Amino acid sequence: MKIAVTGSIATDHLMHFPGRFAEQLLADQLHKVSLSFLVDDLTVRRGGIAANIAFGMGLLGLRPILVGAVGADFEDYRSWLTRHGVDCDSIYVSEVAHTARFVCTTDDDMNQIASFYAGAMSEARNIELSPVGKRVDGLDLVIIGANDPVGMLRHTEECRELGIPFAADISQQLAIMPGSEIRKLVDEAAYLLTNEYEKELLESKTGLTTEDLLDRVGILITTLGKDGVLIRSRSLDAEIRVPAIRGVQTVDPTGVGDGFRSGFFAALSWGLDLERAAQTGSMVAALVLETVGPQEYAIQRDEFTKRLADTYGDAPADEIRAHLPA
Repeated sequence: MKIAVTGSIATDHLMHFPGRFAEQLLADQLHKVSLSFLVDDLTVRRGGIAANIAFGMGLLGLRPILVGAVGADFEDYRSWLTRHGVDCDSIYVSEVAHTARFVCTTDDDMNQIASFYAGAMSEARNIELSPVGKRVDGLDLVIIGANDPVGMLRHTEECRELGIPFAADISQQLAIMPGSEIRKLVDEAAYLLTNEYEKELLESKTGLTTEDLLDRVGILITTLGKDGVLIRSRSLDAEIRVPAIRGVQTVDPTGVGDGFRSGFFAALSWGLDLERAAQTGSMVAALVLETVGPQEYAIQRDEFTKRLADTYGDAPADEIRAHLPA
């Protein structure tokens, strides 16, 4: 299964605040917030939604095609992704801007305050999917992740015109895009992925209900944090609920959703069903949550399988294990 992953490619600057944001925010003063958080840790990691998803797929043995815009400062990052199985030959390199930056502070409750500098990402609108498909002799799926909004709309429309199934993964751009544009990203999507908060925000901004979404998309996937994953579709006899992996040692939530998407779509490409896909995605998400940085984890076949079995049982674990790289 040939999957193109479009979206942001960025460097993550991750900090930790040894306290709780909630204790620093005054309810009656939110209209004039002026705060500075003294952090006790700073790490700089490779990130970006599309790059994180592609990295995870590469670890799982796929050859995802990464599609996004970067700056001339991308070469070391390119080498890293290529070594981990990612096809980087369709990446657009800006002549004027640096690769995007994500700056995020996490508190002791795993709440986050973040800023994102788009940089070269703003040029993603210049990328056409048709040449990408021709280069790899056709695409089976395009994941449209958070990116330059104009680029997201363009890639969604191209998928419709070319008849390529696509997954809508709007995530961080839900906050800035108007409801009319969000509707365009959602309509006719083979998959719509959100977390619980993003789903409520999407519905609020578009005026669409869950029933409306089920009429417009093929599969609706909602991640629920510690409560697992909920999958709904008109084509299913009943909704699918998959619990989260047991015994996760929480370290840093950055990129957890991207890890889920890596495992979910990798499992679908192996021919597994939606339940197994969600279980695989949940295991990758757990690995991301247990590390600092969204691309600092490894997939060890025996440990991966053991933890799947501990949560979901031996039969699902064995079925997934058969597809994991040795």
